[in-house]
Amino acid sequence: MTRRREAELAALFETASELAGMRDPDAVLRSIVRRARTLLGTDVSYLSMNDPAGTYMRVTDGSFSPLFQKVRLGLGEGLGGLVAQTARPYATSDYFGDARFNHTRPIDSAVRDEGLVAILGVPLKLDSKVIGVLYAADRTSREFPPEEVALLSSLADHAAIAIDTASLFATIQSHNEAMKRAEEAHDRLTDLVLRGGSAAEVAAAVGELLGGPVEVLETVPTQAVRANGRAVLLDDVWMCAVLAGSELLGGITLAGRPDLSDVDRRLFERSAAVTALLLLLRRTVAEAENKVRGELITDILDGRDATGLLARARRVGVELSEPHVVLVADGNLPGATHYASVHRGLAGSRGRDVVLALPSSSTSVAREVAKALDATVGASGPVAGPVAIAAAYEQARRCLKALRQLGREKDAATMDDLGFVGVLLGDRADVSGYVRSVLGPVLDYDSERGTELVRTLEVYFRCGANLSRAKAELHLHVNTVTQRLDRVSSLLGDWQSPDRVLEVQLALRLLRLQG
Repeated sequence: MTRRREAELAALFETASELAGMRDPDAVLRSIVRRARTLLGTDVSYLSMNDPAGTYMRVTDGSFSPLFQKVRLGLGEGLGGLVAQTARPYATSDYFGDARFNHTRPIDSAVRDEGLVAILGVPLKLDSKVIGVLYAADRTSREFPPEEVALLSSLADHAAIAIDTASLFATIQSHNEAMKRAEEAHDRLTDLVLRGGSAAEVAAAVGELLGGPVEVLETVPTQAVRANGRAVLLDDVWMCAVLAGSELLGGITLAGRPDLSDVDRRLFERSAAVTALLLLLRRTVAEAENKVRGELITDILDGRDATGLLARARRVGVELSEPHVVLVADGNLPGATHYASVHRGLAGSRGRDVVLALPSSSTSVAREVAKALDATVGASGPVAGPVAIAAAYEQARRCLKALRQLGREKDAATMDDLGFVGVLLGDRADVSGYVRSVLGPVLDYDSERGTELVRTLEVYFRCGANLSRAKAELHLHVNTVTQRLDRVSSLLGDWQSPDRVLEVQLALRLLRLQG
């Protein structure tokens, strides 16, 4: 999965670089289709362009059927005709079994001749006009998850801009000043994409080009969202939604330019598409990095090659040779992943729990994590190196188990914080052996005869060794309680001496902690 993310990012950057230098519309289309196939790893990719009669096949990559390469779709016909008509992405894992769109004999024959089964189509839009459809298709059934739809849609948006830019350069040679402005804007925005710039850098560049302050927002008014990628003027401020397909990522605003020309408005809208691409790339990078961090934790706990783990960790900015505190918490993996990423640590899942390794020289960080994740947290460390981290995990895991058994929910502690319980549950402690050495005859007696001597002892100590209170809680006659305690004496010997009483009570507590 991580390698695929890296390949997607590389392909996106290569696409932006290649499109930035193209002025030939046909070359732009071929590059778009080739990159779409690379990004989604499909058997075939293709692009159709719209005309008044419908949509016709313009470019294919991976296709071998002449019939398919010349197919034409009427408006609303086939999956592509539906995308062109509704301006919405559509995906199917079984083209011939999907009744959501209008099947026609010519289209179905062409699709069958190409051998396609699963198809994803997304619209290429300029302003509110659909100029074509970009497809990715496989010859076997497959699902297209939302992130792949968003990825292809973002490429389609960027491609539509590139097509429009190429068309402008090819058809409006007389508009020299506008051309130079569009070229400068396109080159500057493309440079930001290639350098992995931030949304704030895009805003600064566009603000300089348009002569007004540009701001990136997390949310925008409903009017801007409904405009579907077009700029709208609200109270003398231009607003444009930042969209990746149908997913709203935020918005951008431009103030001080209520009289924005058509050329500048189109530049402003293009900056929203570039912002969407950058935000999507950053999210993809973050997801890939978090995946790597989770895999690192798993490999550390599985005892993989320490030298290789140190090198892999450095690639994501984590130095395992420095002191780390190891934490085991219940649930909330997304929160743990975010916390570890912000604090330059590692996080991943282990069974039902999450494991964190955070750079710190104090276990006090455990309480901060418990509060941030609203979780119960067992801690161990600080330790350095993959081998020590794996050993510390076992200690932290036992500590979390003890906290749960003690009823200390949403708390954080180390074994040292748990006192005698921590000492006995600590590294290499044989808890089961200790319990059996103290209570073994009583445990066996209860198991063989179905009696409740262990429970009687627990209640007896809980009642402060008071027979009257114990018999009331047990709902027994005092003589019955006395008989049970005499039976314990016959099995354990003098268990009521000060030293033996402590051992028995400790063994009972540990037995309960073990469940």
